[in-house]
Amino acid sequence: MKIGGIPVTSSDEVLVLPRAAGPNIVIKAQCVDMTDYEDMCPRPRLPQRVVKGGVEGNPDSPAYKAELTKWGQHRFAYMVVNSLIPSEIEWDQVNPEDPSTCSKWIDELKAAGLNDAECTRIINCVLTANSLNEAKLKEARDAFLLGQTVEQARSSGQDTEQPNTPSGEPASDSESDPQE
Repeated sequence: MKIGGIPVTSSDEVLVLPRAAGPNIVIKAQCVDMTDYEDMCPRPRLPQRVVKGGVEGNPDSPAYKAELTKWGQHRFAYMVVNSLIPSEIEWDQVNPEDPSTCSKWIDELKAAGLNDAECTRIINCVLTANSLNEAKLKEARDAFLLGQTVEQARSSGQDTEQPNTPSGEPASDSESDPQE
């Protein structure tokens, strides 16, 4: 698919974590389609309660809120792990295809030697790859508008004078007598 003649590509992000001894750690995050997760682990169903005149959903149920929170945390962990697939991380306990193992990702990164600040940067990298923020939109908009300005400057008319213009007879002087 193309939009405006430009092929649509995914929004990938790269994070480089410096290491004094040895090579730097390169983290690559890609945008993840969460449809697979939601097929494997559907959103918890809203419990029903009986009220006068019928039945209605009960979003205030403490059990439902706890279940929804747990589902959201597992969904986030699945997104992180699957976003990091291009990084070629060799997980010991995490399997990107098994959502029940994905919540172990942060413990595994910390056990490997990454600190809290580095884990936070990885989370930010994943979130950036999977969302649009105002800074990214402004950067893209500014680049687009700059391109439009350059294009308009190039096509705003002739930039050189024509050497001569073909025409009929020279125009008559408006003050002269038309009878002459």
